[in-house]
Amino acid sequence: MDNNKILLEVYIPAIEKEYDIFVPVNKKIGTLKKMVEKGLLDLTDNVYTVTNDTNLYSKDTGLMYDENTKLIDTDLKNGSRIILI
Repeated sequence: MDNNKILLEVYIPAIEKEYDIFVPVNKKIGTLKKMVEKGLLDLTDNVYTVTNDTNLYSKDTGLMYDENTKLIDTDLKNGSRIILI
């Protein structure tokens, strides 16, 4: 596997779905959020609504990830579970 990517489990309560996605570790959390939301628009035929007030949280700790922090500088690793709320 490429060391520049990790596999994350993303849960989206708004649509009650969970997805596994590979993401590059050199991207910021805010960029990751936008990537996930863009993918959700495609996967849900635009049923999911993109808003500016969503954030990514650790599913295990409940802590919110700062949008300006790179993934590599967080506790996220292969298999980490996050929530998009």
